[in-house]
This record gives sequence, C-alpha cells and structure tokens, in this order.
Amino acid sequence: MMDAQLKRGFLDACVLATMAQGESYGYQIIKDMLPSLDMSESTLYPLLKRLESKGLIKVRKAEHNGRLRKYYSLTEKGRVNLDDFLQSKQEITDVLVYVERAAGLSAPPCPPAHHTEQA
Repeated sequence: MMDAQLKRGFLDACVLATMAQGESYGYQIIKDMLPSLDMSESTLYPLLKRLESKGLIKVRKAEHNGRLRKYYSLTEKGRVNLDDFLQSKQEITDVLVYVERAAGLSAPPCPPAHHTEQA
C-alpha cells in the first residue's frame, strides 16, 4: 500500500491531468482515474477544495438535469504545476530504482561482457 503523503502528491497530479483533458465534474473525474488509485468521493472533494484554494483549478456551477453541478477546470497555475510534476518523472524513477536495488528486490545491471579469444 502506498504511503499516504506520497499517494496525496500522485492523486493531485492525476486529478490535474484529468482536468487537462477539459472541464469535468466530480463523478466523471472519479470514473476517469486509474482504478488502482481507489478514488472515492470522500477523497476527491477535499482534494478539489485544496486544489482550488491553491489556485490550481477553478470551479463554476451550472444546472444539470434540474440540479446544480460543479464543473472543475485547470487554471494556468495548475497547468504549470502539472508540467513541473511531469518534469520530476526521471527523479521519481531514479528513486524507485534505487529503493529496489538497495532493498535487494531487483538484480543490479549486468556489466558488459568481455569476450576473450582462447587459443
């Protein structure tokens, strides 16, 4: 199971990435997320409030089938935040590879083979 703080950062990025596709609403965001993240409404709505308070997303309300629905979209600041996260990809990969190797969970890379000719 993923560490809560680490998962929070990934959830933020996943929600921002979902909105990079265009405006969306809560239920649709949950449906669009990776199933392995196990996103629920009780996780999503506080996250959306936090992202809004940071200026990473904006909210508009509109009527849909007689009910008021909140639609969320990415701000320019949110797009920059998402781009920054994506720039961290190699750093994240390096950390994961290090942890695997240090914990003995994967074999270290094999050194190049030296071919010697025998007489």
